[in-house]
Amino acid sequence: MLKKLCFLPLFFACKFQSYAQFSGPPSAMGSDAMHIDSAAFVDWAKYCSLQRGWKNIQQKDLGFVNYGTEWDAVGNGQNTGVVSLGDSGIAILTFERGIMDLPGHDFAIFENGFDDAYLELAFVEVSSDGVNYFRFPSTSLTPTLTQVGPFDLWADPTKLHNLAGKYRSKFGTPFDLADLPDDPLLHKNNITFVKIIDVIGAISGPFSTYDSQGNVINDPFPSPFESGGFDLDALGIIHQVPLGIEEDLPLSIAVFPNPVHDKLQVSGISVHSFAIYDTFGKLILHQEQVMDEKGIPFSELSAGNYLLFINAQYHLRILKN
Repeated sequence: MLKKLCFLPLFFACKFQSYAQFSGPPSAMGSDAMHIDSAAFVDWAKYCSLQRGWKNIQQKDLGFVNYGTEWDAVGNGQNTGVVSLGDSGIAILTFERGIMDLPGHDFAIFENGFDDAYLELAFVEVSSDGVNYFRFPSTSLTPTLTQVGPFDLWADPTKLHNLAGKYRSKFGTPFDLADLPDDPLLHKNNITFVKIIDVIGAISGPFSTYDSQGNVINDPFPSPFESGGFDLDALGIIHQVPLGIEEDLPLSIAVFPNPVHDKLQVSGISVHSFAIYDTFGKLILHQEQVMDEKGIPFSELSAGNYLLFINAQYHLRILKN
């Protein structure tokens, strides 16, 4: 009897997982798919570096994919093509200004799937220093009894989550930085690198790839073509680090460190007052008769971007990490 009772939680957990429903295709009610023309996008990736993947990782003598170039992955995707990553291929995208974590989705990635039921997937990782990368927790509940072939209409977006390529061409898969666990090596309010890694869709063998829950990911495999694997079209930024306005400060005045964690120091001027506003214009903190040696306190503030006014005369953007 005890064995049966212990089995029940696992049974219900597996059953729930099998029927988990995520956002549906672009035409579905409540879909979070984002059209490439959406006014929500304020900027686009500006640079791309590639590590090409194989046409077929099980037959490496076929060589690497070669469709598209780095420049096909930058800009808004309307006037460029796509670049194919191939099996296990990697693209790293960078920007003129970082991506920040605000309520809702923060950026979206576009692929060129020709149908809601024909998709090619990729993992997504982000970094604020170009060294330490953090992967979005992904879910794939696609059945794995039969291998998806290179021309099969197979996909059900409601069984996929936090995998790039979940939506057809011209509709981006959005990502929310809040989905990532907090880590001292990741500054969510200044993401400067996004890494896109092709999913190898083999359901068996040494090259299978897995979601964050240990499920094998089933997507078109093999696809031994010049354009095999994930086809990266564009990355649209929704929440961008505001443009600094330090030019309002005379060269004789220095404010440091920025980003700040605890206290902000000011040199070259006596600080008589300061006011801190959030990105929505709400006054967060205001003090008069400030003693310079104490600095301007940021330790109690949440991570994010703020507008700092000094002596009601000078102002600049400050990033709190």
